[in-house]
Amino acid sequence: MTNGMYPELITRPDIKIFLPPIGGLTIYIWGDPDTIPDEDIELTCRVHDECNGSDVFGSDICTCRPYLTHAIEECIKTAQRGGCGIVIYFRKEGRSLGEVTKYLVYNTRKRQEGGDSAENYFSCTEQVAGVQDTRFQALMPDPLHFLGVTKIHNFISMSDMKYNAIVSTGIEIVNRVEIPKELVPADAQVEITAKVFHGYNAGKAYQDIDEKELKKTVGREYAY
Repeated sequence: MTNGMYPELITRPDIKIFLPPIGGLTIYIWGDPDTIPDEDIELTCRVHDECNGSDVFGSDICTCRPYLTHAIEECIKTAQRGGCGIVIYFRKEGRSLGEVTKYLVYNTRKRQEGGDSAENYFSCTEQVAGVQDTRFQALMPDPLHFLGVTKIHNFISMSDMKYNAIVSTGIEIVNRVEIPKELVPADAQVEITAKVFHGYNAGKAYQDIDEKELKKTVGREYAY
């Protein structure tokens, strides 16, 4: 067991194929689970991929923890209205590239010439790991089908990969809920700007992100 750390991605250039473990998950439910298959009863859902740095240790370089917190709050509110809330927490640390790789990416982002920037957000992951993402979202909807989900009224996610994976299996999504602007940490503006510019669902809150905004958005500087 590597505990979500795959240093071989960096230390073993001879390895040509990497198959990340993507099966571990925990399902959290608020409200009556018997209502989940009933399309007339409100269902709120977030599919969350593990981020130890933010979820556990409170790093503000990404939106993972505040988005997860917001999703839990929305799930509870839905349950209080008589509906049901679901958060599925997948063990896909660092886009399934592992914790060591993720922190190396963070280090690269902060130490690169010009500092951390939205313009270079995705390229830093490729520089370190050779790829941007290995989460294989096509398998992600399986737990939703196991629970009997056929309709999600409020999907707490901006990810098109997750949205497309879910709807392609026949589950209807009514509303896509973006993270409120006031919950995005200052240093995570790099992440949210890059993701929206490159195609994440902007919702109503992030319609103003364009190439000019991409180029000017930078992260916190460190005095190394």
